[in-house]
Amino acid sequence: MIRRIFGTDGVRGRANDYPMTAEMALKLGAAAGRYFRTDGLNKHRVVIGKDTRLSGYMLENALTAGLTSTGMNVLLLGPVPTPAVGFLTRSMRADVGIMISASHNPHHDNGIKFFGPDGFKLSDEAEFEIESILDDGVEPSHPENIGRAKRIDDGVWRYAEYAKTTFLSGRRLDGLKVVIDCANGAAYKVAPEVLWELGADVVPVGVSPNGLNINEDCGSTRPEAAAAAVLSSGADLGICLDGDADRVMIIDETGAVADGDQIMALFAERWAAEGRLQDGTLVATVMSNLGLERYLTGQGLRLERTKVGDRYVVEAMRRGGWNLGGEQSGHIVMTDFCTTGDGLLAGLQFLAAMVQTGKPASQLARRFERVPQLLKNVRYEDGFDPLDAQEVTKAIADAEARLNGKGRLLIRKSGTEPLIRVMAECEDDVLLVEVVDSVVEAVETATCPV
Repeated sequence: MIRRIFGTDGVRGRANDYPMTAEMALKLGAAAGRYFRTDGLNKHRVVIGKDTRLSGYMLENALTAGLTSTGMNVLLLGPVPTPAVGFLTRSMRADVGIMISASHNPHHDNGIKFFGPDGFKLSDEAEFEIESILDDGVEPSHPENIGRAKRIDDGVWRYAEYAKTTFLSGRRLDGLKVVIDCANGAAYKVAPEVLWELGADVVPVGVSPNGLNINEDCGSTRPEAAAAAVLSSGADLGICLDGDADRVMIIDETGAVADGDQIMALFAERWAAEGRLQDGTLVATVMSNLGLERYLTGQGLRLERTKVGDRYVVEAMRRGGWNLGGEQSGHIVMTDFCTTGDGLLAGLQFLAAMVQTGKPASQLARRFERVPQLLKNVRYEDGFDPLDAQEVTKAIADAEARLNGKGRLLIRKSGTEPLIRVMAECEDDVLLVEVVDSVVEAVETATCPV
């Protein structure tokens, strides 16, 4: 299956460049409307959320035009976290949910993610069908069957009320000071409010979006600002979300950052002890650290690996009947509570562990020693695949031979940007740097095969 528009997480690109143009969003909305509208009746509904990017207005209007042209009724949620769209799609009995966001990317990028009526992201097969409809052209509805659109003001607060129910029943956060970094993104209102209503003393960071500052020097990919706020305010915990709030990084009271692997290790250990971890299995991607796998094995638990992308983690979880998974990057998927990664809910579960155990964050967030891991990204020009170049394949083979029995090497393309990601793990720091740099250099200097 070859897809030309959809990547590992919907459609993504630079705003106002193909495929992130108003014209393409209109066509994509029409194609999605035709795919999900199973009859000629005007009872089908779509919920659309977005983050705080300036380009969100353009894409929201274009999608609405395309969807209503095929008879779909559109409910506009405004700025809400991605997991809220998954929740509200199911809660509001919508046929499809759409999130307009480029997640952790800078403001000049944007994306379009689709959720099915069950609140889960669409499969590769469903996205392929929508793209096929896009190629064939969409016949619009008759004038009397054009859909309607209206703005829903309480959607984000429906999600807020649900989020609070996932915390410990009858318990509160009184006496805890929590820094919450919303990355000037989709959760800038809801996350601080949920924490405050649960009783926390809240120190907000990244809650002044202007359309251009999303993820800028803040959020899960730049946790330094939140770490500084934790130290300066004497907070007990820092929770760093990304632009659409489906990722999280945890900062303990010393300012140290715990990534998704450490968070998943804690949750897996605690859930297993409580009899809540289905089949003693955690699902994570090939990017998760070898130290996590060793730790789980030592706890009598199992790690199931998938290819990179939280959607593939969720698909594996659903196939295997497992209820906990995620990515090192901070997607934490807890299908007992949500259908996709949810940074706020993961933060609440970490706080629940603090409340139940009485232990500081630093004792909970450091579950295992990481095997040294090095990741470097190499940007390449569209239209040329460096991984096809002979010198690159040779460099990869040589690196794998050097690591044989000492570590592992992972080379992959980003599904959202024109990047080759070169990652290796090895307890020999010198060898680790040498093998990564050798592959990076080969990719940077590769020429197109004749």
